[in-house]
Amino acid sequence: MPTHTVEVPNERRNYARAKMRLGLKLVRVAGQRPTRQFQLHSQNISSSGVYFLCPVRLELGTPIELEVALVEHPYRRGNVRMVTEAHIVRVDAVRMQGMHGLAAAFDDITFHRDDTI
Repeated sequence: MPTHTVEVPNERRNYARAKMRLGLKLVRVAGQRPTRQFQLHSQNISSSGVYFLCPVRLELGTPIELEVALVEHPYRRGNVRMVTEAHIVRVDAVRMQGMHGLAAAFDDITFHRDDTI
């Protein structure tokens, strides 16, 4: 990871956040599949959670399942996705109309690859 993507250590977080724009898919919200799929992206991510903007406002504590595209290749070979169960720990008002800033803490993480090594 490039060192310029990691935020300065003068904050209260236990884990450094990397400012990375990774594709996200909201797979489940409170155990239910969303009726619409949105093109979502991370604003920052760490080993313990992710912050992203979403057109749907979720309440604190809401359990979610996310799929995060860690590595994407154009020919669909060698892609790496992180699938995680998480829960919402912060909801922010943001300046972008119709969007909400959501922070989710990871509860369980698995990794999926498109090909074998």
